[in-house]
Amino acid sequence: MGRKVTVATCALNQWALDFEGNLQRILKSIEIAKHRGARYRLGPELEICGYGCWDHYYESDTLLHSLQVLAALLESPVTQDIICDVGMPVMHRNVRYNCRVIFLNRKILLIRPKMALANEGNYRELRWFTPWSRSRQTEEYFLPRMLQDLTKQETVPFGDAVLSTRDTCIGSEICEELWTPHRSALPPDPHPCRVGRGSELTTAVPCVFQNGGIYLLANQKGCDGDRLYYDGCALIAMNGSIFAQGSQFSLDDVEVLTATLDLEDIRSYRAEISSRNLAASRVSPYPRVKVDFALSCHEDLLEPVSEPIEWKYHSPAEEISLGPACWLWDFLRRSRQAGFFLPLSGGVDSAATACLAYSMCLQVCEAVKRGNLEVLADVRTIVNQPSYTPQDPRELCGRVLTTCYMASENSSQETCDRARELAQQIGSHHIGLRIDPVVKALVGLFSLVTGASPRFAVHGGSDRENLALQNVQARVRMVVAYLFAQLSLWSRGAPGGLLVLGSTNVDESLLGYLTKYDCSSADINPIGGISKTDLRAFVQLCVERFQLPALQSVLAAPATAELEPLAHGRVSQTDEEDMGMTYMELSVYGRLRKIAKTGPYSMFCKLLDMWKGTCAPRQVADKVKRFFSKYSMNRHKMTTLTPAYHAESYSPDDNRFDLRPFLYNTRWPWQFRCIENQVNWGKWCLSVLNTCRGSSFPPPAHLHGGLKSFLMFSRSVVSDSS
Repeated sequence: MGRKVTVATCALNQWALDFEGNLQRILKSIEIAKHRGARYRLGPELEICGYGCWDHYYESDTLLHSLQVLAALLESPVTQDIICDVGMPVMHRNVRYNCRVIFLNRKILLIRPKMALANEGNYRELRWFTPWSRSRQTEEYFLPRMLQDLTKQETVPFGDAVLSTRDTCIGSEICEELWTPHRSALPPDPHPCRVGRGSELTTAVPCVFQNGGIYLLANQKGCDGDRLYYDGCALIAMNGSIFAQGSQFSLDDVEVLTATLDLEDIRSYRAEISSRNLAASRVSPYPRVKVDFALSCHEDLLEPVSEPIEWKYHSPAEEISLGPACWLWDFLRRSRQAGFFLPLSGGVDSAATACLAYSMCLQVCEAVKRGNLEVLADVRTIVNQPSYTPQDPRELCGRVLTTCYMASENSSQETCDRARELAQQIGSHHIGLRIDPVVKALVGLFSLVTGASPRFAVHGGSDRENLALQNVQARVRMVVAYLFAQLSLWSRGAPGGLLVLGSTNVDESLLGYLTKYDCSSADINPIGGISKTDLRAFVQLCVERFQLPALQSVLAAPATAELEPLAHGRVSQTDEEDMGMTYMELSVYGRLRKIAKTGPYSMFCKLLDMWKGTCAPRQVADKVKRFFSKYSMNRHKMTTLTPAYHAESYSPDDNRFDLRPFLYNTRWPWQFRCIENQVNWGKWCLSVLNTCRGSSFPPPAHLHGGLKSFLMFSRSVVSDSS
């Protein structure tokens, strides 16, 4: 009797609506799984059409082409003698469902619709799909004629059911279903083995730890056409232990994991969990689709089984070095551009962006050395050299990355030197130029037309003049960047154009500390979802891992836009001074605003406790009001924010993640009045207490509790009351 099963899961770099490419990657994963002896292959959610089709799901073409790809899979000899579990959209009774389609030897065994849809953050599945609400029930699905002719089936089961093979039982669980209170594929049940599809380690592993079983997790990887990067990391777990872990970030389009596991280990593990066994004896049975097929073989006594492994984690800085770099590679090769153009200012943000491009080149070279022919073909297309083979990341960086330091009369020699040194160390093609002639021409045009000459504040100008003169420099740099991105390769006799990279971090975007249509306006921004604090940690990692000593001076320098005149040749303007708050404070505001979902008043209340050892209530109130005033005043800038790699959970991305108005009453009169009332109440309580202490009358009893809490918020207040 067979007891050992070999199963396979995968991570695929699918691309929305790339049906031809998606089909080939699915077939390749099945071929690899079969070659390794697997008799069940699990694929990512909606792998046939690509997950990020968004409103294309409304189109009948998306459904039609998905069915055509399914037909091609059914017909292919590659899919014979292995149970294939693929994801695709299916319309049933004029309702669109996000489904698993499970088939074997040209027969569709089951269509399993998703029962809980992701509908928060970046996800809007309820916009396009309907959840299947009939738990443990199925009905007939009438196959389209193209599939009837191929499978010789008129109908197949559609709904919440499991497959019952000769030796085990297979159930499905699709992404969001992992987090629902009553998980559809979660034991306890009487099945000896359950193989499910999920997408989260911290949820999947406890499932099989508590109740036993085999759990397979498949995931998409890479950028399939928008701001998201799917990080792969497929896994195979059994009884709470990990037996296979996929890479979290890689340039491989197809990654297949297999493991050989003993079904008797599951039965033995479950035998002593009495609570599970009691619940399993009472649970309503799932509808079963009988499959005359076994995952195990009769003679498997000598078949070696897989051993458990330790799960490997990346640090946040390592994730930054890998994830955005892979995202850049997907954008570059799929946009068919010849490289990137980056305005390099000598500051942390643009330096981090340059390091990500260098990290991308490093990963490309490593993938080519490992024999990745797809990466080699892509890089040859990008550099337009059919015989080129990248070996040195610095040499490759010189081909695909052009950096440019755009100096003005307000730029310091230190930032110029830092930009040039970093460019030399990563190998980018570096350009140095001055924008003063263009800036003076534009300001001169304004003076010619109006008869007025704006001045910087240090020269006696107003705030409006000062800001306008800074903005014209920033916007000139954007125009110059796009001009050079389009024509710099042409000037060097090379074909193609360059993608312009932006380098605004998530904290500056949140506050709107950027000029609309300046260098923050680019084609893509790999650091737009990353905080300043995390970027600094990443740059420090690059100093050590990539051997880039130029970054040490970048980290040591104060963050500055260098848009105002220098003072004796030195920087007179810093970012935190301009903003009126620190980057650390901005991260706190961002998390409270988005993650904790606080408005001005609730943020004030939370910060009173968080900052009770450092700030008095009046200081907290002023900080909160300053943040919300600036945030709301600049929210309109989010509507034109450059598409950025999504990383931070408090991203202000207006496109889909952070949906809010962009025209506010920036005075926030009601909310700020509530804050002021609390501050004034505390002051009044304090004055009453001091008055009572100087007299023979005790303070009112109802003041004791509230006043005690208020006094805890500020050292200065406590000191005054002692």
